[in-house]
Amino acid sequence: MPRYRTPMSRVRGLGAAHEGVGHWLAQRLSAVALVPLSLWLVVSVVSLEGADHAAFKAWLGIFGNAVLLVLFILVACHHMALGLQVVVEDYASGETSKMIGLVVTRFVAVLAATGGVLAVARVAFGA
Repeated sequence: MPRYRTPMSRVRGLGAAHEGVGHWLAQRLSAVALVPLSLWLVVSVVSLEGADHAAFKAWLGIFGNAVLLVLFILVACHHMALGLQVVVEDYASGETSKMIGLVVTRFVAVLAATGGVLAVARVAFGA
């Protein structure tokens, strides 16, 4: 079957890995999601100034606060992983160091997200 499109028209809009636009869009969407979540977190932390552990536990026991805090943690860790992926891809010198950097970056992001969610669950549910 003959190809009627030029090579340029076949690759227009796609990066070398054919996922550049998706990565860019995911990073922008996570940044937009972090704006209201960060504002909510700052207001919440300021309102808890001087509170003891029992007051914080009661605040976190409110379902909406726990959900928003977990959402903030997950989105922030995802955004961090996306940003660090770009840094590693741009500045790692060899393929081996690039691959190690990407694996370590993803591992740290998953570890941070898991630890944050478990910490919220532990305080919220009183373990």
